[in-house]
Amino acid sequence: MLRVALPNKGRMAEEARALFADAGLEVRPSSDRSLIAAVSDDLEVIFARSQDIPEFVADGAADCGVTGRDLVLESSRPLADRLDLGFGRCRLVFAVRDDSPIEAAAQVDGTVRVATAFPRLTERFFAEQGRGVQLVPVSGAAEITPHLGIADAIVDLVSTGSTLRTNGLRELATILDSTARLVTRDPVAPSQAGELDALVARLDSVVRARGQRYLMANVPRASLGRIKEVVPGIDGPTVMDVLDGGAHVAVHAVVAAAKIDATIRGLKSLGATGVLVTRIERLVP
Repeated sequence: MLRVALPNKGRMAEEARALFADAGLEVRPSSDRSLIAAVSDDLEVIFARSQDIPEFVADGAADCGVTGRDLVLESSRPLADRLDLGFGRCRLVFAVRDDSPIEAAAQVDGTVRVATAFPRLTERFFAEQGRGVQLVPVSGAAEITPHLGIADAIVDLVSTGSTLRTNGLRELATILDSTARLVTRDPVAPSQAGELDALVARLDSVVRARGQRYLMANVPRASLGRIKEVVPGIDGPTVMDVLDGGAHVAVHAVVAAAKIDATIRGLKSLGATGVLVTRIERLVP
C-alpha cells in the first residue's frame, strides 16, 4: 500500500486530482472534510496543506507527495524530486516599493528588513550575494508589509507579477522558478522502490501527453521526400501504405499542440487530405 499526500485545497489540489484521474487513479474523498481517500487496493491518498507535505513525506507519514518546488526547497528536508508535474507555475522574487532607493540585491545591507514566508530560501539567496538582511517572518500578505513600515522589501511568490504592481512594488530579482513536483524520501526504502517507480512512470505518461496531439493525414507518395520537414514527430513520422495502394500514404505523428496549425498548413501545401487531429491520454517514451 502506497500512501500519497496531496494538497487539500486550492488550484494545486484541483490540478493534482485531475492528473491522477487522467492516469486512471481517480481520487474520490467521501466528503469535503475527508482526510483520507482509498484510490485502489494498493494506493491511498491523504490530504494535507501544501506546506506540510514535505514534512509528511520526509517523516514517513506519506511515501510520496505533490507540492511546490518552492516548499520542498524551503523545508530543507532530504527529499528526492521525482517528477515535474508542470502545473502550479510561479516564481519566488525579491521586490521593493516603487519609491525604494534599492535597485539590486547587491545594494542590500544588514539593516534592510525583508518580509517573507520563505526565511531559509531568502537567507540563502542573500548569503550567496554576500549580503545580510533582517528577516521578518510572515505567513501571508507579504506585499502589504513595506507600506505598513514592517519591512523594507519582500520575498514572495508571484505568477504574473500583477499583484506586486497593483500594490506599488517592483521586482528586483527572481530567486527561483517553481512548479508542482512529485517528491519521495531520499533514499527510498528498497521495499517500495518498484511501486514508486511505477507510479512515477504512470503520472509521467500523462504529463508527457499534455500539450501533444496525434496527427494523421493522407499524403501524396510523391511528397514523402519533404514530409519530415513538415511533420518531424518524436522519432520522425510513421508512414504506412493505404489499401487503395498507390498515390497516397498514411502519415501518423505526435505533434506539439502549439504547432498543429502550422503543421496542417504545411501538409496541405504538400497536397495532404483527410487530416485528423486527436488528443493523447498518455505517452510512454
